[in-house]
Amino acid sequence: MAALSTEIPAVTPGDVRTFDLRSQSVRMMNAELHEPAAAHYEVLHPEGAHALAAGVRHPITVEIRGHAGYYAAGMNDGGTITVHGSAGTGVAENMMAGTVRVRGDASQSAGATGHGGLLVIDGSASMRCGISMKGIDVVVGGDVGPMSAFMAQAGRLVVCGDAGEALGDSIYEARLYVRGSVASLGADCVEKPMLAEHRAELADLLAAAGLTHDPAEFRRYGSARQLYHFASQNTY
Repeated sequence: MAALSTEIPAVTPGDVRTFDLRSQSVRMMNAELHEPAAAHYEVLHPEGAHALAAGVRHPITVEIRGHAGYYAAGMNDGGTITVHGSAGTGVAENMMAGTVRVRGDASQSAGATGHGGLLVIDGSASMRCGISMKGIDVVVGGDVGPMSAFMAQAGRLVVCGDAGEALGDSIYEARLYVRGSVASLGADCVEKPMLAEHRAELADLLAAAGLTHDPAEFRRYGSARQLYHFASQNTY
């Protein structure tokens, strides 16, 4: 099988290509984003369409001027993608690299199963934010809903507002930072000491997201590591 091209064809500096989804299809747009002819794209009139800018694997910039539906920027692998509005279920799902930013709110399962890159949600995120995250960094400017970071394996989740019930349920080795209140912690998730290394890590994440909160205002949560070990009494 031939190797996939990872290079962007030569383009005029500053050139911006535009897709207007009132007259062009999402399929047509995504096909070009997979083999881009420019370094910068604008998407007009998205009107909640699904799978916008899904599967981008080049270091291009994509500006979605409006609300996005399900799975916007899914599987992103190096693009810089901004939704200038809110996003539906599964934004940046299974992201590998790059940056995705939602200027509004995000529905459930934001950043689900993400392996890398940075997802920033300026507003709030619904339930299951960061579910099964595997290395992605997620920074939420507002609140997150119940069951966020469920089975989170690696990566960091930063919540600048409040967290809903069962935060970090069945968590592995992801690190969770919450500035506001936590309704309840899930199974095997506990509060942990906020050491200098964690404050420095959090400061870097906040800076990358363009936020100015004081890391000292946050608390850290992670795994108690009690679910890692086999216990014979649990077989009965």
